[in-house]
Amino acid sequence: MSRTTATVAASLPDHWEQLVTTALLGTDRRTPPGVAPGPQTPSDLLDAAAAATVRRRAGLCPARPAERLRPAPEDPRPPLPPAAARRLAALLADRPGASGGGRRGAAPDLMELLPQWLQAANARGYAAPPQALPALLDAARGRTDLRPAALRFAGPRALWLARLNPDWRFALRAAPGGGPSAPGLRDPQGIRRLWQEGLFAERVTLLTALRSRDAAAARALLEETWATERAEDRLMFLDSLRAGLAPDDETFLERALADRSRNVRETAAELLSALPASALAARMAARAAACVAMDRTRDVPAIVVEAPHECDAAMERDGVVAKAPAGRGERSWWLGQLVEAAPLGTWPGRLGGRTPEEIVALPVADGWQGELHAAWCRAAVRQRDAAWSRALLGEPSAPEAGGPGAVSLAERARLLAALDAGERAAWVAGFIETHGLSEAFQLLGVCAVPWAPPLGRAVVDALNIARDAGSYPWSFSGVMGLAERCLDPSEASRLDALLAIPDEPEDAAPGAGSYWSEAFQRLVTTLRLRGAMLAELTPGEPAP
Repeated sequence: MSRTTATVAASLPDHWEQLVTTALLGTDRRTPPGVAPGPQTPSDLLDAAAAATVRRRAGLCPARPAERLRPAPEDPRPPLPPAAARRLAALLADRPGASGGGRRGAAPDLMELLPQWLQAANARGYAAPPQALPALLDAARGRTDLRPAALRFAGPRALWLARLNPDWRFALRAAPGGGPSAPGLRDPQGIRRLWQEGLFAERVTLLTALRSRDAAAARALLEETWATERAEDRLMFLDSLRAGLAPDDETFLERALADRSRNVRETAAELLSALPASALAARMAARAAACVAMDRTRDVPAIVVEAPHECDAAMERDGVVAKAPAGRGERSWWLGQLVEAAPLGTWPGRLGGRTPEEIVALPVADGWQGELHAAWCRAAVRQRDAAWSRALLGEPSAPEAGGPGAVSLAERARLLAALDAGERAAWVAGFIETHGLSEAFQLLGVCAVPWAPPLGRAVVDALNIARDAGSYPWSFSGVMGLAERCLDPSEASRLDALLAIPDEPEDAAPGAGSYWSEAFQRLVTTLRLRGAMLAELTPGEPAP
């Protein structure tokens, strides 16, 4: 720095804002403070700015050193076999391509196989490779359906990473004990402090985790602050009681029937009606039984229905919604709610000691059958009653199983969920053999994976029939996608004969044969890939 510049810099106060303003406006419009105008003014401005910068930096107090980052926790689980680790990297690297049409080609969709891979890896107790954790968290961020399995597989190191990247904060909310200040489930003081001071998402996570370990303690925690919670929060907290619902919850739920929020009252009533021995279930049974009876004066015994004529205050307190939706009659609306909430054990004694199958087979007078059976369906789903579900489903080969007057597809799917996996698969296989695949998509979605052999054979045979008939292949794309994920990999060898392009009937859709061949090729390739994936996760076991 020159002697003149040093003199100027020393004489200038540290007016940084003024220097910046002068630089923006130009020295011909504004002269820096303490500097005479002239041809040296621009140079003097730069020298003054340099001196001011040094002065400002020299005047900074040193910051306290940041706390050293603690190492990530160890994951005690065994590492993935090398081949499985490479497969995981390939699955995570795959991204759905931008397609201009509905045609997918013959290549498998790797991202759709990731959930199944994670399930298999978790079942075998493997730890995630550290280098795969960022991609795994990114995948779970974009797909909420992946999160439970992905976070379980990622383990404690994923939570460590999530605290360092705001994009992965969902992992802290989703994992019990994942928050930075979350207590252990054996820390009563920490649990109470988080419950009283935590964010809503942290409190929901805490309550859900505690409920799975100690239902009574979770309920007691909720009771402490129940009166001061917001209505929308009370509803969410109450919903957490579905897991592990037990008779011990009845007293608390009965009090919730008097809640000032209608949604809370309705949820409490729904939970109580799922407890067949509860006082509310008994009250509903008495009301429903007064509406449904046997008429033995006819040549053929029949059920007669007398729907309620009013919805009184006691019914509303027990969760009956008084106002019917548009297009529904009030009396049928009230009847459906009463029958749905009544324990199914009410009906054999009320209707002559008959079994559920015999009751469902009885005629119902005056056109009430649809309303009555629909309410029994909802009750069977709510109470997870296999006997009534079986009776309401009927035989899968019956003509009415697929007819317009039958139980709807959505209701059938919910009823099937109450049966064990083998019976469920057998029923759906029988349905497909009789009625085909056009109505079976929802039913297939509730079947255990991999599909049992009878179900897998029924699906493949139905697809083969549709192909030979020249049907539109894209109308079966949903079933094909399910088959890729759900068929047993051992079925791949049975499909080789379907890979050739078939002869197209005269009335077939143009190009249907090549589409079918391509779809079966993708199915076979995906099944073999799934078989290889499972073999890689179980070293020493040959691929199917």
